[in-house]
Amino acid sequence: MKLLGYLLLSVLLLSCQNQESKKEATLSSEPKGPKNVILLIGDGMGLSQMSSAQFYKEGTPNLERFPVVGLIKTSSSAQLITDSAAGATAFACGAKSYNGAIGVASDSTAIENLPEMLVKQNMSSGVVATSTITHATPASFYAHVVSRNMHEDIALDLVESELNYFAGGGLKYFNQRSDEQDLLSELKNKGFVIDTTAIPSATTEKMGIFAASNALPKFIEGRGDFLTQASLKGIECLSQNENGYFLMIEGSQIDWGGHDNDADYLIGEMLDFDNTLGAVLDYAQKDGETLVIVTADHETGGFTLAANEGNYNSIAPSFSTGGHSATMIPVLAFGPGAENFTGIYENTDIFHKIAAALK
Repeated sequence: MKLLGYLLLSVLLLSCQNQESKKEATLSSEPKGPKNVILLIGDGMGLSQMSSAQFYKEGTPNLERFPVVGLIKTSSSAQLITDSAAGATAFACGAKSYNGAIGVASDSTAIENLPEMLVKQNMSSGVVATSTITHATPASFYAHVVSRNMHEDIALDLVESELNYFAGGGLKYFNQRSDEQDLLSELKNKGFVIDTTAIPSATTEKMGIFAASNALPKFIEGRGDFLTQASLKGIECLSQNENGYFLMIEGSQIDWGGHDNDADYLIGEMLDFDNTLGAVLDYAQKDGETLVIVTADHETGGFTLAANEGNYNSIAPSFSTGGHSATMIPVLAFGPGAENFTGIYENTDIFHKIAAALK
């Protein structure tokens, strides 16, 4: 009987050990989440805008390097067709709101954004744009105002925000204000190194770059590679935080080319954005801990790559509107956690998927 008891006890112990081993193996085989997230937003960039890179870029577009593709629905809380403010608020805060809302809900109350959440995990955050830094998309990642047109109020929110890095235009909202406040001095008092002439070679933990008094020039009018270089400088600065970071990069003026129904303007901005994607992807491939997501807030212009007078070997870009359209928007993803961005879902899910990836 004693021998039988020992045998039964041995079997039970072995069974428990096997179950623990299987549990540990399962846990170790679970995909590791990202340390960093870079979200690239091509403002106004629909599928036709993306497709233009196939036909107007020399070589293969960087867009084609992404292994994961999804689609988002973009309507705002009050309108079928969103604007950039409500679209970016959905990305930054995870909630639908009305057109014009910056970081506020439909009842105009402030909603916590990603940088405000991530600072609680001691992570860093930054934004880059070719518009003013107070424009709707970048503003939604740090400000809380009832209207996107409140640029001076948005600038005040940037001073009090949780950002560690920003680069774009809009200097006049900080040093030529109606209230005569000198927000550049206030930013410096908050620990920011501010540059109003160029992207500095030095790297600091808190940096602000103002490349223009208002918006930056068009790419086809000599802006150069500001978007790429400002994005890489942002990665360099934010990477100093061993806890990880979040960086939003906006190709702002793809949208403006669509509003102007100017195909050359739009395509130039799209190619500049694709160049920036390439630089970011090169970094992410080497780093191995960075999730890269590419999407847009909405499509602008009803842009179409139409056949040129029936000639199927010639493209004549055309537009159907000077405003936005309601079409679904592609989502591309690369890196740890990219597999979670497949399917068709609401634009607010971009926020929730990023938050889940960063736990």
